[in-house]
Amino acid sequence: MTAWLLDPEVLHLNHGSFGATPAAVLDAQNSIRERIEANPTRFFLEGEYQEALDEARRAVAQFVGADEGGTVFVTNATAGVNSVLRSLEPALLPGDEILVTDHEYNACANAAVVSASRAGAVVTTAQVPFPLEHQRDVVDAVLAAVTDRTRILLIDAVTSATGLVLPVVELAAELEPDVQVLVDAAHAPGMIDFDVAQSGASYVTANCHKWMCSAKGAAFLWVRPDRRDGLYPAVISHGYNGGWPSEGGHLHAQFDWTGTHDPSAWLTVPHALAAVEAMHPCGWPGVKAAIREMCLGGRDVLIEALGIAPPAPADMIGAIASVPLPPADNSGSAIFDPLMAALRERHGIEVPVFTWPAPPDRVLRISAHLYNRPSDYDRLAEALAAELR
Repeated sequence: MTAWLLDPEVLHLNHGSFGATPAAVLDAQNSIRERIEANPTRFFLEGEYQEALDEARRAVAQFVGADEGGTVFVTNATAGVNSVLRSLEPALLPGDEILVTDHEYNACANAAVVSASRAGAVVTTAQVPFPLEHQRDVVDAVLAAVTDRTRILLIDAVTSATGLVLPVVELAAELEPDVQVLVDAAHAPGMIDFDVAQSGASYVTANCHKWMCSAKGAAFLWVRPDRRDGLYPAVISHGYNGGWPSEGGHLHAQFDWTGTHDPSAWLTVPHALAAVEAMHPCGWPGVKAAIREMCLGGRDVLIEALGIAPPAPADMIGAIASVPLPPADNSGSAIFDPLMAALRERHGIEVPVFTWPAPPDRVLRISAHLYNRPSDYDRLAEALAAELR
């Protein structure tokens, strides 16, 4: 059996959007599901679920530098962002501001807009340049947008469309505790060295199904000790009035049970961490170094083919990189440029092409993981040259 179930007829350069789950992890998920279905009542109500969940939580917390008491599972980073913003709504006053950047993931920016509107607050946007020359460009742009009404900063650890590793530690050091920093770290764990407790942020949420390679539907939310008491999931359930007993404290009682669901994705996280670690002789440090090196090499191939300068310094790149493409007049208002479909249908290449920041401008984003090879990016460059000719 191969390590991955990816279609060999397709060149996969889009690990960033959804991740890819190793076959061994999917086998583990099937075993977990069989265990649940053998006796659902026993599994959920007689301690098996909580014991397995706590074991998975320990694995996540250890991997990302968190404490178990502040770590809970959610289905994806968007759910984590919504939980935090919904919890903070009562403290917002009319005219208060939630600050985002123009690189923010659309779904989470939407969550900020809705939470702000409920409270009569507003969302403001920091304009972060791309291309850019230094991490300080990000810090300066964000701090210039902070006012005395800014209450929350929602910031990516790694941006989705542009693949930039943002200086969240520096921003948190500048803004906390007066401005609560919520880090959307959807892409960070498993791709870059990222310690949530050392980030200085109030809240960090991230996916496990992307670079940690768990089954899809697994993510976590970590909350700093001084912010935990007022934090609740977006879906209120039994824990609100003590109906879900938990020895793990407030957050565990609120988040560990938000209604009947399939928890098998959460429970695969220890299996995923072990499976990917075993794929490189140097374990996880080797994995992260290898995929970053491959991504930077792929970016070099593309910028040479396009005849452009690097749009960001190498120290702002993990295993995702974006390059600006010539403007197009056929993008309309869609998020994805038609070039993305052309590369898939005519060349068998899955790679995102975004209209960013707005049509006619667009970027192409590559990802790198252990199933990729350096030659993959040569093939992409050849296909891109044919389509842009």
